[in-house]
Amino acid sequence: MRYPKTKDYQEIWDRAEASLEEGLPFALYRKPDEIEIHGVFQSNNTLHHSKDFTEKGFVFAPFNSESNAVLIQPDNVLEGSFRTENEPSTKTISLDESGKGAHIDLVRNGIKEIEKGRLQKVVLSRKIEVPISKSPLEIFETLLNTYPNAFGYLFYHPEVGTWCGATPETLVKIKDKKLQTMSLAATLPYVDNKKPDWGDKEIEEQQMVSEYIGDKLAHTMERLEIDEAESVRAGNLWHLRSEVSGTMLPNLKVKEVIKALHPTPAVCGIPTKEAQQFIQANENYQRTFYTGFLGELNLRAQGELSLFVNLRCMQLETDIASIFVGGGITEASDPESEWIETQNKSKTMLGVL
Repeated sequence: MRYPKTKDYQEIWDRAEASLEEGLPFALYRKPDEIEIHGVFQSNNTLHHSKDFTEKGFVFAPFNSESNAVLIQPDNVLEGSFRTENEPSTKTISLDESGKGAHIDLVRNGIKEIEKGRLQKVVLSRKIEVPISKSPLEIFETLLNTYPNAFGYLFYHPEVGTWCGATPETLVKIKDKKLQTMSLAATLPYVDNKKPDWGDKEIEEQQMVSEYIGDKLAHTMERLEIDEAESVRAGNLWHLRSEVSGTMLPNLKVKEVIKALHPTPAVCGIPTKEAQQFIQANENYQRTFYTGFLGELNLRAQGELSLFVNLRCMQLETDIASIFVGGGITEASDPESEWIETQNKSKTMLGVL
């Protein structure tokens, strides 16, 4: 149940509908726990890229960090408000078991690679295609209503496609050389009136991510603090999260921070380079922008940015939505349990559709 739309919100919606019809790039987004909707609209269909993250606009970057990050130029920026009642839907969702054998084989291969000592952790994923009848804006509106504590977005570029999502994970926020990020890992389904009971596998996985982020950022910071892990709820799932904060060295460039953090161990693995190579050789599809990052770049002030990891997302085509789900594999992983985890995660986007 949402409150009445405001006039400025309706203006953003109308502009987005017109941009979709005219083939003009835009991004709509709402930050976690806020009511403001932001719209960044480009006045032509040119495909721009960010070279060093000093440009202004909305950035949309792929998982493969060697590829260029797409930039939507802020030719027109609109803001409006959208209030929600933040109780997620708990309707029953029927899950498809097709693809189970292939995913279990993929997980087994990942565990073998870890046992050989080449990897400590690898994040393995799969793609689910489902028919859709809703428009992109209707899907985005449902996302906003269902997941108010996530970063909700709708992105469109005629040469890239249409994507939307509600991600719980911050890649990095920077303002006045102060940095915030997070170590997010482990998953358990949400059960009413019950706290999550984390096992050794989940606790170890989250600690691994925290330590890795600390090592990657240590040389870039004057000060770095990593908080204790806490349980956080994202829709129908629990995760373990540690807040990470620090002060950047005076001459450090934002590009170096992003390079140190992306792709995070929470979406790729440890060590990152070897995990990324394993993913690209063994997953039977290309992730493109799934597990990439996106967000606001220098729109409020130079050097101020707010970027999120592209999780809990989908790519929208005319009558098909591609949903992406994955999980962190360690030596302690059980292939059957990992399949169930991806099934639980798929409910987030399937429920929206």
